[in-house]
Amino acid sequence: MRALITGITGQDGSYLAEFLLEKGYDVYGMVRRNSTENFERINHIRDRINLMHADLFDQLSLIRVLQEAKPDEVYNLAAQSFVPTSWLEPVLTGEFNGLGVTKILEAIRLVDKKIRFYQASSSEMFGKVQEVPQTEKTPFYPRSPYGVAKVYGHWITVNCRESYGLHACSGILFNHESPRRGLEFVTKKITDGVARIKLGLADELRLGNLDAKRDWGFAGDFVRAMWLMLQQDSAEDFVIATGENHSVEEFVRMAFEHVNLDFKQFVKTDPKFVRPAEVDILLGDSSRARKKLGWEPRVPFEQLVLMMVDSDLQKHRKIIESK
Repeated sequence: MRALITGITGQDGSYLAEFLLEKGYDVYGMVRRNSTENFERINHIRDRINLMHADLFDQLSLIRVLQEAKPDEVYNLAAQSFVPTSWLEPVLTGEFNGLGVTKILEAIRLVDKKIRFYQASSSEMFGKVQEVPQTEKTPFYPRSPYGVAKVYGHWITVNCRESYGLHACSGILFNHESPRRGLEFVTKKITDGVARIKLGLADELRLGNLDAKRDWGFAGDFVRAMWLMLQQDSAEDFVIATGENHSVEEFVRMAFEHVNLDFKQFVKTDPKFVRPAEVDILLGDSSRARKKLGWEPRVPFEQLVLMMVDSDLQKHRKIIESK
């Protein structure tokens, strides 16, 4: 089997590449040509994957990559993935997360309709939630340009499935984290901040809304669900979530307690980190995925938090020792 992963250098792309290699796949990764390239997350497997230059903005480059890689499966994980940035760059976010999906689906339709396609949808599409928990039938009410663009990407995937018979599906993934999470995301900002404070490299951590609640899981568990979705006889969309709710404050408290510190002495609330339109609670019901795909999360919340803190402690200790 041959798989093409867009966004292979990101958190999810790196875990998915590892997973597919273990399954015996030939893995192709699509990367943008930049003046500086960051392959940190895939350096340990780079000699086992095939990297190809293309861009979601460039239809012809997508067609070329599909013709050359000849994948059986395409996993579209490339996106402008940071919600706060979507308010600063709403047009770019729409082009990447909405029109970019259309372009790769059109490329598949032109090159080989038998290619199976996975689209990375997001719980942010639920936004101002209409019910708790959220299921595949919950109406979308996005509260950011990111969420709006993801709704477009989701529905264009459904449209191509129903209009052209493509095996195209979306995973509505709730928050999933790991030591490979980008520093701009709140979970990584917390665990990195805790490590820096513990090691004397910082004396405070500034955050936004501590009351926001999320359904957090481990990215390594979630990529398994992506693969399972493409192994089904017919394409369907699935909510992928742990079914557990935790506030940002819970995450903060657990991370600080792991290093024997009281978060109240170090955490400051900063209005500049509060969203223009807040998403108060996200909680997913993944019962369909558990029943139809046989998927379930394996890493519990506490283990995830401690894993991230320990990873950041190790990283900063190495930096200190190298000086």
